[in-house]
Amino acid sequence: MKIIQWEPLRDLCQKLYEAQGMPADEAFLVADSLVDADLSGVESHGVSRMPIYMKRIEEKVVTNKCRVEVEKEFPGGLALNACNSMGIVAGVKVMEMGIKKAKESGFAFITVSHSNHFGTAAYFTRQALKENMIAFAATNAPSTMAPWGGIKAYLGTNPFSVAIPAGDQLPIIMDMATSVVAQGKIIMAAKTNESIPEGWAINKEGVVTTDPKEALEGTVLPFGGPKGYGIALLVDILSGILSGAMFGPHLNNMWNDFENPQNVGHCFAILDISKYIEVESFKSRIDQMIQEIKTSPKAKGVEEIFMPGEIEHRKSMKRREEGIPVSSVVYEDLKALAEKWNVAFTI
Repeated sequence: MKIIQWEPLRDLCQKLYEAQGMPADEAFLVADSLVDADLSGVESHGVSRMPIYMKRIEEKVVTNKCRVEVEKEFPGGLALNACNSMGIVAGVKVMEMGIKKAKESGFAFITVSHSNHFGTAAYFTRQALKENMIAFAATNAPSTMAPWGGIKAYLGTNPFSVAIPAGDQLPIIMDMATSVVAQGKIIMAAKTNESIPEGWAINKEGVVTTDPKEALEGTVLPFGGPKGYGIALLVDILSGILSGAMFGPHLNNMWNDFENPQNVGHCFAILDISKYIEVESFKSRIDQMIQEIKTSPKAKGVEEIFMPGEIEHRKSMKRREEGIPVSSVVYEDLKALAEKWNVAFTI
């Protein structure tokens, strides 16, 4: 394990993408999203993704220059085509378009087809906070989760995020997979030869396993049993079927299909608070809710009640000062990429 300062790490990642011909502003967004995930403690979506993202660009199954086309537009929404762009870059551009439309109409719902893995969903929903808006972002993903009661993967982990602005308190930011755990955490465990907790996944025979390699051959489990399954289904319908993207097992796998684009689907919703209630009143009431929750009676052994996103915020502040812990496997991956693409290894 090595401790790396976040800015040099982001600079390295940006330069690696630029070496592949990605425009500097787009390379910055991808690098910033990955390092932001590591800062927040979400290592499964951090710089550990560099090798696979770069391999897909190298194999020309992902376009290294973003283009987003409007297929349909109406007062409350957009249907967009990301043209096989990097999902992170497309997501940022789509949110910018959605915020503009929400300012006009009060609300915007946007679907996106022909995209790719977009990193952490919270990276996009946070864009709306400075505009005093509530945002929702979701994406479908390749099959890794069986329907409740089944043993064969059909749905993806299909994560979503919601961001809600506050006044003096931290904003409320939820970002979660519809599975017990993001598959990326199992991939990381397999990389570092660590076991996984019981309840994360089942093997291909349908038996609960703590072996990450068996888990990757089997399926992850939905959170809350049938409830997580139902939410995963909804996300796939809104992100995949409604957008015209692929869905369920028809999505191509990022990790082993280097001949075909994924055609991932996303959906975004942005709500302009000012169209419903005075912004300061809303923020004051959110602050009140947060304070009441955090000062409510705690269960035995609990030191503090956290709001969604609070733990990630604290971890990010700490790692910005002290550095990001990077596993030796990920460090060597980055070193190899720098050597391959003739980029100075400066971390």
